Amino acid sequence: MFEKSFITDCEGPLTLNDNAFELCAHFIEGGDELFKILSLYDDYLVDEVKKDNYKAGNTLKLILPFFVVENLKNEDLINFSQEHIYVVNDSKFLLKYLQNAMNTYIVSTSYGQYIEAVSNFMEFPFKNTYYTNVDMDELNLNDGEILKITEFKKQILENPKNYGLFDDIFFNEIPKMGIYKNIKNIDVIGGEGKKLAIDDIIANDNIDINEILYIGDSITDVEPLRFAREHNGVSIAFNGNDYPLKEAQIAIVSPSAIATAVIANIYANNDKKTVLSFIDDYNNSDNLKKLFEDYKIDLQINKEFFRIFKNIKYPLIKIVDSDNFDDILKESIEMRNRIRGEDVGGLG
Repeated sequence: MFEKSFITDCEGPLTLNDNAFELCAHFIEGGDELFKILSLYDDYLVDEVKKDNYKAGNTLKLILPFFVVENLKNEDLINFSQEHIYVVNDSKFLLKYLQNAMNTYIVSTSYGQYIEAVSNFMEFPFKNTYYTNVDMDELNLNDGEILKITEFKKQILENPKNYGLFDDIFFNEIPKMGIYKNIKNIDVIGGEGKKLAIDDIIANDNIDINEILYIGDSITDVEPLRFAREHNGVSIAFNGNDYPLKEAQIAIVSPSAIATAVIANIYANNDKKTVLSFIDDYNNSDNLKKLFEDYKIDLQINKEFFRIFKNIKYPLIKIVDSDNFDDILKESIEMRNRIRGEDVGGLG
């Protein structure tokens, strides 16, 4: 066990996927639009309604009846996930380094079938992951319910902003169905669920509450980023949208996870104050190679960083404040959309 723990979201900081969106687009006719609509509805319930006992990321529960209509089973999710893993450049290098530097965990809203596939691909221990556990083989609808869900899909696609309709479908009609008893017990690891995962990690690793680094990119990372920041841990938004950038102390905008490795390396061997000092020096240095030597950046990380950024501009690594927020957000969204695509990049 190490004295510090590195905790990362999966989709965004490590992979380019939005697995649930991709599953919808592949298996459901009109599924890409359906998922985008429900993702915005999910943001609305969290951000505006602040619905009781509702977590960011519950889109993964809302979409399940539509998967069942298409007769999706665990094997379908496993096979699709294994065949469709797209990683952030150098994220495998990052995880390999981290496993010898800090206690390292992936805390993700994604389905477990996808996280297991990613863990295998990245050669990362699946036991060090937290995820949304869904058993598709247990979810069933009768013929009448299939017809109703099919009609609900049609209504949603035809009325993409009618949230009163959605409230009736998801909180009145579907709860009357037999499938609901299984869906309601699914614990989505998003928002507060991710924060609870951090509590579990801190207890299991027996580390101080401030000895954590959390990195995320979306609305499901708000609570864990806030927790890390408020308890003097390191909080990072990586190519984030506005939700994590409002909570994180540090922003990284980069096409490569090597930028994360630099910060992780400094934090593993020093403290948060040194990380913040490095970032200040990074933004005011005219000789980054000397700066990396001064901060004793791991030789392999050092070498990879300057190889990767030899002919392109260095990544943005900044402390977020009210003065630079808008500029960082603009660059972050542009990078997010460029490397993940606008469909995935635009999801909350």
